[in-house]
Amino acid sequence: MNAIHKKVYALTLTMAMSIALIQPAVQAAEASKPTAAVAEAITSKATQTLQQLGYIDGITDGMKESQTPITRAQAAIILQRVLKLDAPASLTGFADVLAQDEAAPAIYALKQSGLIQGQAKGYAPDAPLTRAQLASLFTRAFELKDNGIQVVYSDMKQIPAVHAEDAVRLKQHFIIEGSAFNAKATVTHGEFAEALYLALGLDVAAEGLTPLEDFFKQPAQAGFQMSPDGKHMAYLEPWNNRMNVVVKESGGSGKPIRITNETERSIAAFVWATDDKLLYVKDEAGDENYHIFVTDMDGKNSKDLTPYPNTRAMMVDPLESIPDEILVGMNKRDPRIFDVYRINIKTGEAVLAAENPGNISGWLTDHEGKIRVAVSTDGNVSSLMYRDSEDKPFEPLLTTELGDTFTPLMFTYDNKNIYAASNLDRDKIAIVEFSPSTKKVTKTIYENKDVDVSSFVPSKEKGTILAAVYETDKVNYEFFDDEFKTLMQDLQAKVPGKEVSISNMNEEGQVLFAAYSDKSMGTYYFYDSKTGKLDKLADAAPWIDESKMSDMKPVTYTSRDGLTLHGYLTLPNGAEASGLPLVVVPHGGPWARDSWGFSPEIQFLASRGYAVLQVNFRGSTGYGKEFLNAGNKEWGKAMQDDLTDGVNWLVKEGTVDPERVAIYGGSYGGYAALAGLAFTPDVYAAGISYVGPSNLFTLLDSLPPYWESERNMFYERMGDPVKDKELLTAASPLFHIDQMKAPLFVVQGANDPRVKQAESDQIVEALRERGVDVPYMLKANEGHGFANVENQLDLYRAIEKFLNRHLMQ
Repeated sequence: MNAIHKKVYALTLTMAMSIALIQPAVQAAEASKPTAAVAEAITSKATQTLQQLGYIDGITDGMKESQTPITRAQAAIILQRVLKLDAPASLTGFADVLAQDEAAPAIYALKQSGLIQGQAKGYAPDAPLTRAQLASLFTRAFELKDNGIQVVYSDMKQIPAVHAEDAVRLKQHFIIEGSAFNAKATVTHGEFAEALYLALGLDVAAEGLTPLEDFFKQPAQAGFQMSPDGKHMAYLEPWNNRMNVVVKESGGSGKPIRITNETERSIAAFVWATDDKLLYVKDEAGDENYHIFVTDMDGKNSKDLTPYPNTRAMMVDPLESIPDEILVGMNKRDPRIFDVYRINIKTGEAVLAAENPGNISGWLTDHEGKIRVAVSTDGNVSSLMYRDSEDKPFEPLLTTELGDTFTPLMFTYDNKNIYAASNLDRDKIAIVEFSPSTKKVTKTIYENKDVDVSSFVPSKEKGTILAAVYETDKVNYEFFDDEFKTLMQDLQAKVPGKEVSISNMNEEGQVLFAAYSDKSMGTYYFYDSKTGKLDKLADAAPWIDESKMSDMKPVTYTSRDGLTLHGYLTLPNGAEASGLPLVVVPHGGPWARDSWGFSPEIQFLASRGYAVLQVNFRGSTGYGKEFLNAGNKEWGKAMQDDLTDGVNWLVKEGTVDPERVAIYGGSYGGYAALAGLAFTPDVYAAGISYVGPSNLFTLLDSLPPYWESERNMFYERMGDPVKDKELLTAASPLFHIDQMKAPLFVVQGANDPRVKQAESDQIVEALRERGVDVPYMLKANEGHGFANVENQLDLYRAIEKFLNRHLMQ
């Protein structure tokens, strides 16, 4: 008995489209530099903080005179204190630095540590420190690594080669801004203090803060799944900085066995294939060409079942009743469409099971593993195709227009009718039972007047549906089975204050589930419903202190044209809801929605003192077809207004300081960030676009080939490049950069198949041509969002500094 339905983990085209653009400052160059008053304030704060920490004394280091040049000797004295370096026994090596000199212990301590390299003829301790020398000194002292931010200096050719890379590192870590480096310019005491303040991260440091790394650390253990016979469990666990699959006995004392050894890319997903074999999925460097692998539960006999170049594989059916076979969709014949192959997981043999004529976007099997339903589409018009058996041709049963939904989910257990998600003749999606023989809906299993029904919980053992699942502010269940209702109530009672998500159940009454909240990443449990015994398996993030996390509160407000908008507001824990800096975080998709629960990103922002607003703006899913369709051709217009209205609502309430509002999002959310800065430049003080499209023409022109069947849908929901040229031009931030005046940070994965690198390249290049200095983080081994933890940490460290500089200073 599965928690949702047997294909819950399948990657279908429909699911892919639902996250199509989802899984984060611009002004003239002279305006991007801090004003004299701001610069002085930063320097003053830096000096005061460094003095409090005992790093400067104003005597031997000359720090009382902030505007005078700092000497190389004074810089050495300060760095020795900061780095706590012991002086060597012998204070010799430089002809112009004698042992009795006041700075000698510091200078030779730095030399011993490899931080300075001067030649024997002299160190020039009394010479003023130059910007180039500062860059090299700090890069070595604080181990500043390449974080992927592209750096362009207008005077790059004037930087000595020995210092050039270090000058780049300095700017990558937001220590200096502006287009010119001025390598030979001397550094004042105040400038040195500011650089040191930033290098030490003191600008974003505060007592009692949860470390940034704790939010984005890989889970200790996650994704528990029970083997079909219930004797073993598999889960993901970090190894060499990547999530790998581990197997252990259920309730046994045997040693867990790691069965995968991935070091380049984490395992994206896995599932039990049989009692002793597992399937797992991964791609290369974020290209989303997923391959399906099989391995024994001891890690032996691993095999790539889809070893084809430039091919994306997706599970169609694990064929539970046929242990050694699976049905897999692959686009190896034609990159635009997916054929179905029957693959033997022991031999790897793949046999064509269904050839795609060119317009099939999804397939459905019955409970015997026979392919009996297909969905054809041209992007706007979809048809449900059906056949009684695999030796017969598909025939259309019904046709739907854009906005109408009829998604086949599962056959009834007698293989006669079909359970489907449908909003035909209604606004909200309901779960219905459909008869292929009569071509009619025979029963409405469940509908909700306020929101779409998202899924259901089937039972193979009972041959029926146990509950329907729908999401309002949180996930809810409508129960049809008293035994299952009692089970859920029992589980809820055992983890008070937490929500429950079931992973597996079986006939023996064994239940694998996770308990989670907005303040907890989750805890995994194994429950024996017959004995009532509850075993805790693991905390996903035991290092997270829930008492320091913030409440994610559901909110509603009314848009300027009268729509009720739902979302979530997260305020800093313990902060007064008055005059707070705000980060608006629009979700990706845009045909998706935000949900309640633990978000490392949201909690991180709240922990740094920001209020965080997430809005399910028009065009979001889950609230009915009318609300979804209200977003058609409203990119940069009404969809953007919904975000602006949220900001204005919070400002009017007094919760938010209107001068300290930023917008940050990924994919469509990245587009919304660019659009916010371009179309409402007075609303935002800063913006961050993470894999966000900047030009809707080039976005549509570069859709992945396997989305070709959905092109017309994009044209209807976004705009046709020919028919709606003016609309798309008006909605593309790239063509309106002259209106941008707030600082912008751009983030991109080089292998992104959805929002190509060109989307970020072109807006960064356009702004730089205007003389605007744009931090641009580009990761060569990432795709549509960063998956590797080291890249995630680089990203959020940069975000922390960027937002702090533009919203907190």
